[in-house]
Amino acid sequence: MLLNFIDNTSTGAHQAIGQWKNPKSLSRHKDRLDYYVWLAKMAEKGKITSIFFADLYGNHETYGGNADATFKSGAWVAMLDPIVVISAMAQATESVCFAVTGSTSYLTPYIVARTWASLDHVTNGRIGLNVVTSFGKSPAQCMGIEEAVPHDERYAAAEEFMDILYSLWEQSWEDGAQVWSADPEMAYDPSKIHKISYEGKYHKMTGYAPTHPSPQRTPTIFQAGASSSGVAFAGKHAEGIYCGAPTIQGLKKYSKSVRDAARAAGRDPSSIKLFAALGPIIGRTEEEAKEKYQRYWDGASYQGGLASFCSLTGVDLSKYELDEPFDFDGEELAKAGIQGIFNNFKMIAKDKPWTPRMIGKQVAMGILGEIPVGTPAQVADIMEKWVAEADIDGFNLYYHCSPDSVEDYVELLIPELQRRGVYQTEYPAPGGTLRENLQNRPGQPLLGPDHPGAKLRWDTVKKQRGTKRRADGDP
Repeated sequence: MLLNFIDNTSTGAHQAIGQWKNPKSLSRHKDRLDYYVWLAKMAEKGKITSIFFADLYGNHETYGGNADATFKSGAWVAMLDPIVVISAMAQATESVCFAVTGSTSYLTPYIVARTWASLDHVTNGRIGLNVVTSFGKSPAQCMGIEEAVPHDERYAAAEEFMDILYSLWEQSWEDGAQVWSADPEMAYDPSKIHKISYEGKYHKMTGYAPTHPSPQRTPTIFQAGASSSGVAFAGKHAEGIYCGAPTIQGLKKYSKSVRDAARAAGRDPSSIKLFAALGPIIGRTEEEAKEKYQRYWDGASYQGGLASFCSLTGVDLSKYELDEPFDFDGEELAKAGIQGIFNNFKMIAKDKPWTPRMIGKQVAMGILGEIPVGTPAQVADIMEKWVAEADIDGFNLYYHCSPDSVEDYVELLIPELQRRGVYQTEYPAPGGTLRENLQNRPGQPLLGPDHPGAKLRWDTVKKQRGTKRRADGDP
């Protein structure tokens, strides 16, 4: 079983919305490095594989047609750029890794290639890229665009984006290009550095990769797509996936779809590690855990939950009475931002009547699904059951109130998992790269040979070109 921590850089709230009202909460201090260094050290103490940073541009403005509920609840606001905190977190640790979200919609391939290669260098290979295709009107307008690109077209553009990234990271610089010869003078061998030229429907560029190959060359690729386009994209590119399905049955179905997509793309399905979202509430006794749950429930902001849910689904629930049951039967969902969020709601809704306030409170607790509440042993039982029955590889743990939740994970839950022999007591590759530790492949920091990025690596391309020349009769 693998575990990640998931967080964002909002000075207020991540998945559990409204807990900043708790006097113990550190959420009010997420605009200072001290918080991130503490989180990194705690993660490493718990042998956490990576800290996964969710991110977005703009604000949640769907609910009520404005951002009032978003600002009042502190949900995904006052957000720093996560890139700027990674180096400090890496400097304070040796093995825990970091996955950072990057948008294929509003960044360029060259900028992403430069930024993430730089991070891979300075962290000694402990970096991942969470590839997202940005949705929603607010981010689009922040970038000077009136409407976001339609869902399936975003993924078509993202395919070209990834082709350019792989070409820059894998093909532009050969191994051995860095020479450092004083006589004759040659810092870098120009015969081993190649200009990349690409022209597609959505992207074009010409230039050299901005830096020499980093420890992983291509940072470890994460993704979270749940639509048919997203699943196909994940099956082709992802090495780690954030799964949002809230039930074992939903996770099992999603896992199968991703692994089938991997096979269709010619990849080993087991090379994709799937992580379900989980925010367990743990106490030394069951009564203590239940008390914590009630405290977190009382602090959860229903308006923040509604702001988040409405933005993610593209449906404004403010037109419904707050405490009157409703359904989505008459809604136009074709433009839904993240289709998987709506599907998750349908999984848990069934025939139960839901009101907007109920949805808001549930989302503000961090997830549209089960929240395990109990002792470390009770929570570990649930986690083992999910891994075994849903064909997942682990969990992205989110906190309700930090530091309490994080400390409970590291000091109570993880020792229980370790006692059972289902969780690591040491990193597979201490001080190694994210890919080595995620895939349990010490000494193998590069993409596996069946990955599409590896097929664009300089030596493979060089061999293919040589084969083609010989076939054409050229010397």
